[in-house]
Amino acid sequence: MTSSAFVLHIRPRKGWQSINLSELWLFRELLGFLVWRDIKIRYRQTFLGGLWAVLQPLIAMLLFGALFGRVAGMNAGSYPYPLFVFAGLVPWTFFANAIGMASNSLVGSEQMIRKIYFPRVFVPLGSIAAFGLDVMISLVFMAVLMYHYRFIPGSSLMYLPLFIGGIFLATSGFGLMLAAINVRYRDVKYVVPFVTQMAFFITPVIYPISYVPAKLRAIVWLNPLTGIVEGFRYALLGGSISWVMLTGSLLAACAIFACGLMVFLRLERIFADVI
Repeated sequence: MTSSAFVLHIRPRKGWQSINLSELWLFRELLGFLVWRDIKIRYRQTFLGGLWAVLQPLIAMLLFGALFGRVAGMNAGSYPYPLFVFAGLVPWTFFANAIGMASNSLVGSEQMIRKIYFPRVFVPLGSIAAFGLDVMISLVFMAVLMYHYRFIPGSSLMYLPLFIGGIFLATSGFGLMLAAINVRYRDVKYVVPFVTQMAFFITPVIYPISYVPAKLRAIVWLNPLTGIVEGFRYALLGGSISWVMLTGSLLAACAIFACGLMVFLRLERIFADVI
């Protein structure tokens, strides 16, 4: 009778590394565990639990609706302004929260990284994937809002998974890069909230692109999140959309993910030493 055993050789890495897909598949159950761990930690000892996933964009929608919709007189054309804002806040809230959590994920898992071997890339990816639950809860509430406003989604809804994938790729790319850099330079935890706050104003979350002056529109178009947020809005509410902008944003999301993964793998070999 013979038996086979899996043998893992751990060797120091040098230079740029490629992703080991067979290793990721072997440790796939660990990713699920990390996602579930982050979900439980985030809502542990909270009174409202998962309702926070709705309350954040809901409060923001009410605030912006009152400030810009009523006071400033901003409108979203044929869409009810609260629907317009909430459809943009769903991907933005995911991005902002997941980036903040992912950038500090490696430092928060210091003991595990020092003591055992596993694909380190699972730590920030697990933090990001955990916020997928928030997206699902927010989309359910979005359906409730659409029912309230008697708004029926059209065939554009079929594109929603595409843009969910796009926001996940962009968030993962930035998250992997920032998590790796944060291991060496702890300034990241101060920079991320500030940059995220500034990026909010150049992303068409609370205003239509048509409101942006022509001379500043190029800045908004260069923002890779612009097309993804607009894509979310198009998938949920329909209407017209620039497919050139959407394609550019999705390609940029893929490039950001590839770049973030390369930086992460390049710096991975120093994590246990300097964390």
